[in-house]
Amino acid sequence: MVVIQKRIRVNEQIRSSELRVIGPNSEQLGVVSSVRAMELADQHELDLVEVAPTAKPPVCRIMDFSKYKYEQEKKERRAKKHAHVSQLKQVRVKPHIEEHDYQTKLKQTLAFLDKKDKVRVNLFFQGREMAFRDQAKMLLDRFVTDTAEVAQIEKDVMMEGRVMSIVIAPKADKA
Repeated sequence: MVVIQKRIRVNEQIRSSELRVIGPNSEQLGVVSSVRAMELADQHELDLVEVAPTAKPPVCRIMDFSKYKYEQEKKERRAKKHAHVSQLKQVRVKPHIEEHDYQTKLKQTLAFLDKKDKVRVNLFFQGREMAFRDQAKMLLDRFVTDTAEVAQIEKDVMMEGRVMSIVIAPKADKA
C-alpha cells in the first residue's frame, strides 16, 4: 500500500538532525544524530523507520521496514474483515395486520437487528385507515416492546403523509 509509505519516513527520508533511537530488540539507544542512527541501522542490516514524527526529537526504530509494512497491512485487512457497515432495512406493515403476518414481520425485524442493522418500520395507511392513527401507534409501540430486549428506539414515531414510521436500532454490546 502506497498510503503507508507517504506517512512513514524511512532511512534517508528522515529529515531531522537529532533522533531518539530504539534498537532492534526494543532497547533505548538514546538521542543521537541522524548520521549515527543510519550507521547503527546499517550495522544491524535493517532500516531506520520514523515511528513518532511529532515527538521532540522524533522517535525512530531500527527494524525491517518491509516486515513492518506487511504487519500493518495484515492488521488493516483483519480490521476491515471484522468491520460491519450498518444498513437501514425497512419493514412494511398496515394498520389492520393479522397476528400471523405480524409475527412474520417481527421475526424479519429481529433477524435484521441480529445482523446489527437498523430497521425502519413503515406503517402505510390506505383510504379511510387514516382515522385509525391511534390504533396504528399502538401497533408500532407493540413492535418496540416486542424487540425491547435486542433493540432501542433511534427515531420515535413520525408521520410523513400517509406513512407512520419508527426507526429501531440494535442495542450496543457491552463488551
